Amino acid sequence: CSLCLYLDPEWASYKLGIFICLNCSGIHRNLPQISRVKSLRLDFWENDLTEFMKKHGNLCAKAKYEAKVPPYYYIPRSCDCLVLKEQWIRAKYEREEFIATRVCQDPCSAGKSCREGFLWKRGRESKQFQKRRFLLSAREGVMKYYTKESRGPKAIISIENLNAMFQTEKIQHTHGLQITYNTDGQTRNLFVYHESGKEIVDWFNAIRAARYYYLRTTFPSVPEHELIPRITRNYVKEGYMEKTGPKQKEAFKMRWFCLDSQERNLMYFKNPLDAFAQGQVFIGRLDQGYEVRAGLPQGVRVKKRKPAITVVTPLREFVFICENDKEQREWIDALNGVIAQP
Repeated sequence: CSLCLYLDPEWASYKLGIFICLNCSGIHRNLPQISRVKSLRLDFWENDLTEFMKKHGNLCAKAKYEAKVPPYYYIPRSCDCLVLKEQWIRAKYEREEFIATRVCQDPCSAGKSCREGFLWKRGRESKQFQKRRFLLSAREGVMKYYTKESRGPKAIISIENLNAMFQTEKIQHTHGLQITYNTDGQTRNLFVYHESGKEIVDWFNAIRAARYYYLRTTFPSVPEHELIPRITRNYVKEGYMEKTGPKQKEAFKMRWFCLDSQERNLMYFKNPLDAFAQGQVFIGRLDQGYEVRAGLPQGVRVKKRKPAITVVTPLREFVFICENDKEQREWIDALNGVIAQP
């Protein structure tokens, strides 16, 4: 597939001359002015369409429509949410943003703001989404947001520790975006969305552009292929587990966990949309005394017959109970992946 790198696509856009997967075919069907879709197996193909496909194909389309993709622009994968994939397809084929003849506007030109506008932000106390003005400035190296009541910015967020990830299921909005940053040693979560899919993806890529230029300036000797994964990141694993206290005798309580591989932190929240974590566990390397084991530590007994995980650190052991065997395996694999990082 031209987007998902799906190895055996069964659909094609005979107007663009590309082969696509089932999921992407649904997006292309919504763009009848630029794309027309047929099944490779179920539909009849006229000779002229077959010849057209032979003369074009995915590599040809990539050379034309992806000629000038900025290094910071996020190219979605098959596992990404629908709004990212749809806007990537629209940006390429409908708006032709990356063709060779297009004059690209640098969103982080010196002295200019990357982006300014309104987003719906979830209130920390009210839990309701309210419209807030956001300003992202490359020149100042910050992102700010304002409330109606405040004359100055409600928060000034350094681009140095700014991150963004789409969280459509957690926020329960198809355009839901989670913005995180560090404040006073804690990770602060902002949950936002915009009614327009294009607007929220443009905000996401503007944040990535600002982060890219910060990293490029701060670490000029680091190769580009090492910088790109550090622009923004998703959590490697999220979900509910039950945890007990340090004495391992307290009652187990359900908490929402997020594993950040870049910061090597396992954070836990009372609710998935909390602004701040209740606590976090640093996940170091194996040679530093960190380890994850299936099951409970010796001498620990629990009433629930559910799979458990023990995270061993130099100071103490953390015990978590998973919902099922699948969740246990996924958490162990994710934690081992962080422990194996240099």
